[in-house]
Amino acid sequence: MGSVATTVLLLALSNVFMTLAWYWHLRGLKTASLPVAILASWGIALVEYCLLVPATRIGNQTLSVAQLKVLQEGITLLVFAPVAFWLLREPIRWTYGVAALLVLAAVALVFRA
Repeated sequence: MGSVATTVLLLALSNVFMTLAWYWHLRGLKTASLPVAILASWGIALVEYCLLVPATRIGNQTLSVAQLKVLQEGITLLVFAPVAFWLLREPIRWTYGVAALLVLAAVALVFRA
């Protein structure tokens, strides 16, 4: 697998954990105390960072930092939408789709030669 494909895979996996670290406690730990929710989120975020750091190191061999950042943001949207819909039961509005298309356009723009 090439470095860009490896980077995308690791970024996608890290974004799953990031999204869970940021938002899962709103549903899964709703009745837990704030310190418990924080500690659980930190534990999930540790896994996220264990995937993110190698992703950015590998990706930076062929991609610029700007490309890595914009790519990560595009992946974040692709991961966040299903998690928000299925896990958090958030309604998806058409404006979210338009916003996602604009971010994906930014990804395409930053990768343009």
